[in-house]
Amino acid sequence: MRIPLDILPGLVGDETSFSAAGRWADGSNVRFWRGQPQVIGGWESLSPEAVTGVCRKVFAWTDKAATLNVAFGTHNALQVWVGGSLSDITPVLARPGRTLGASALSVSAGSPVVTVSMAGHGLETGARVAVSGAEALGGIAPNLADVAIAVIDADQFSFVFTEPATSAAVGGGAGVVIAPLAALAPGAVDGSGGQGYGTGSYSTGHYSAPSAADFFPRTWSLAAFGERLVANPRGGTIHIWANAAETVAAPLRDAPARVSVCLVSHTDQIFALGCDEEVSGDFNPLCIRHSGVRDPNSWITAPETTAREYVLAGGGRIVGACAAGQFLLVWTSDRLFVGSFVGALNQPWRFDPVGEHCGLIGPNAFALAGSRALWLAPDLQFRSYSLGGAVEIVPCPIRDEMARNLAGAQGDKITAATIGLYNEVRFDYPDARDGDENSRYLTVGLEDGAWSRGIMARSAFVDAGPQGDPIGVTPEGRAYWHERGQSADGSGFSWFIESGDQLLDPDQTLMVRGLWPDMALQAGAAALRLNTRLKPQGPSRSHGPFGLAPGASRVDLRATGRFFKVRFSGQGSPTGGRIGRPVFDVVAAGTR
Repeated sequence: MRIPLDILPGLVGDETSFSAAGRWADGSNVRFWRGQPQVIGGWESLSPEAVTGVCRKVFAWTDKAATLNVAFGTHNALQVWVGGSLSDITPVLARPGRTLGASALSVSAGSPVVTVSMAGHGLETGARVAVSGAEALGGIAPNLADVAIAVIDADQFSFVFTEPATSAAVGGGAGVVIAPLAALAPGAVDGSGGQGYGTGSYSTGHYSAPSAADFFPRTWSLAAFGERLVANPRGGTIHIWANAAETVAAPLRDAPARVSVCLVSHTDQIFALGCDEEVSGDFNPLCIRHSGVRDPNSWITAPETTAREYVLAGGGRIVGACAAGQFLLVWTSDRLFVGSFVGALNQPWRFDPVGEHCGLIGPNAFALAGSRALWLAPDLQFRSYSLGGAVEIVPCPIRDEMARNLAGAQGDKITAATIGLYNEVRFDYPDARDGDENSRYLTVGLEDGAWSRGIMARSAFVDAGPQGDPIGVTPEGRAYWHERGQSADGSGFSWFIESGDQLLDPDQTLMVRGLWPDMALQAGAAALRLNTRLKPQGPSRSHGPFGLAPGASRVDLRATGRFFKVRFSGQGSPTGGRIGRPVFDVVAAGTR
């Protein structure tokens, strides 16, 4: 007899061996594409330089010259890749300032140099400061948000203003404030749980107790405002990078000081979600504020502005958000809201709940494919929502292993991304068997709902866009182009796919005498292994591995049983292939 191996696409790993008979049961680094298993593509280095810190967000966009920019938000830095090299654009923030006495500034006619008298300043040449509150002297008012200084002595330093003074003068008034600047302080690498329900990651904290601190790893929100980069480190203010060399991201004037998530809407407004309220200044995890239309520095609510504030109904906190065409999707720890632009002067936007008990586990644990969003909720169920529809659970027949082994208090590290080339969504998550960093992934095909998985450490991932190929970043900071070639940046990687038990004939045992391979696009050697048994819970016997060279027409083997489990695997550089319908050559071996 000739029996083809004809198995439906998708892994079914949460069932018993007999229940999953006739299905693929396990695999790694093999996706299902057009109904058949296919080894994933390889990856190649984006840059010889590693990103500084553990990357939690990667974002690509282009400037007006169509130059590709790739931003990386890590636990301790913000960097951008342009033209093949990395630059540090980490925001510089002002420390508490010192108010100087009257006549602390002096200038000379025709010179832009401003001398500052500040007893025991303790600064060094090259340090950066913010100068504010200075009155005009010598025809200039030398206030600057960020300027480098040159030390003269222990009580004096100087800086260069943007224009020369028109006359010599001493003054500046009694309100001159000098505030030293320092790079953004590093955030947490790991989550540490919370003090209350909804304040920490899945399975941490105590129900109904209040939260008094931030227990999350640092994540970032990144978006494009024209050619400029908008960047928000979770819990900090919103910054903007002007896409200019030798500059760093600068805080937006009047934006909330504490923001959980930010985004840019189709109306060219910057949104702060989970932020300080405008009037009280108190942090409200359900407060939403936005800038004026096409005015990122306008945040004050007034009749002459389009900046406004809203507070979502319900409890919990805002966890994540994204722009979906002309709408906004906002996830709290328990609900999903849809934001709609209505254009009213007093309320330009409105936010309506569309689902309960369907919150988001972490700020990057969602992906948007067209008008459909897929995400992982705190109950570790996958859900989806299409604009105009209802929230639905997405069945995942390989969810149990992820749920059992998700690293405690690390759910905020989970990141999701589409892979448009194969119309799938990928979820990278931290598996406790490997440590606390993202080390494994699950993918689901959007056409057939077929799930697959793999072992691969990526702390951040973004789909192809202006950059052409997806980009993934390892916890060690190595950035790679994905779906390129058939190797791991020149080294080998491994893959396998294994079926559940195949009951080839329920009435008798069979002996497999050989296999006719059916593999396209094969790169490198592959291997076949058979496990046989007579009963679903009987002892198993392994046969192989048997080599499958590219172009091999037949593999001879001898294996007897009633249930047959088939495993294809490969490892090397290059490696790859697409499995079709291999055919087994079998003969009857009795009815026992």
